[in-house]
Amino acid sequence: MSVLDQFFKHHKNRRVAVALALLGTITPIAGFHKLYLGQPLWGLIYILLWATPIPRIAAAIDAVWYIVQDLEQFERQFNGDSQYDLSINTSADVTKAIAIAMRELDQLRSDGLLTEYEFEQKRRQLLDRIA
Repeated sequence: MSVLDQFFKHHKNRRVAVALALLGTITPIAGFHKLYLGQPLWGLIYILLWATPIPRIAAAIDAVWYIVQDLEQFERQFNGDSQYDLSINTSADVTKAIAIAMRELDQLRSDGLLTEYEFEQKRRQLLDRIA
């Protein structure tokens, strides 16, 4: 696996993407967040348009979008999977998978990667799957 493949297949963190997008709004060159998220064509377009305000405005819109976007949707869109994948058929396995997912959510909240609001939303989504 080449270094380029490893770069594009690494796990993308939403906070890093937001930070890079915000950095692109205040610096003359925007588009590093697109490269980070594995969208090299868009990153190149942003960089080529550096002399116009278009990439900085687009980077600001991207930053806001990444902030308001649901974490699970971000994971699915940029990492290709969801850590909350519950594609298990039996109800006992579903309950066990939900318990594991809730522990992971709690750990993310403890680490400060999720806000209380995000944690509560995800917790309710998981509990709704049991019912």
